[in-house]
Amino acid sequence: MKCPYCNNDETKVTDSRDTGTYTIRRRRECLKCNKRFTTYEYIELTPIYVKKKDGRLEKFDRNKIKNGITKALEKRPVGHEQIEKILNNIEERIRRTGQEEIESKIIGEFVMDALKETDHVAYIRFASVYRSFADVSSFEEEIKNLTKQNAVGGIK
Repeated sequence: MKCPYCNNDETKVTDSRDTGTYTIRRRRECLKCNKRFTTYEYIELTPIYVKKKDGRLEKFDRNKIKNGITKALEKRPVGHEQIEKILNNIEERIRRTGQEEIESKIIGEFVMDALKETDHVAYIRFASVYRSFADVSSFEEEIKNLTKQNAVGGIK
């Protein structure tokens, strides 16, 4: 691994950590300039394609899910690390289906499940866009369902 500071080829790994299902974080030190830097290794997996509502296929893009989740969680008490955990769990669920093509509807449901467990306000925000709520009664119905599930113990 080349040092990003002095371009030297000789570096050593000082720490290695598992940061998710498919990534490893390595802390490295240059043997020439002694500066430290971090690298990430990712397992290269078979590409997954998302089947859109109109039938088009699009390569799976984790950042699209991240953007949606981040917007839903805006100004909510959920940190970046928790968002990364949510993303890792969703991606893992997608990969566990064993399919090379997955409908966008299924991914949306995975996101809704994760947000429902994480933050009810973010869940309602995401659901309002994802399910295209047309009026206030749609919000009321979803909140009523959420409250009912919470009272029965279905939601943490």
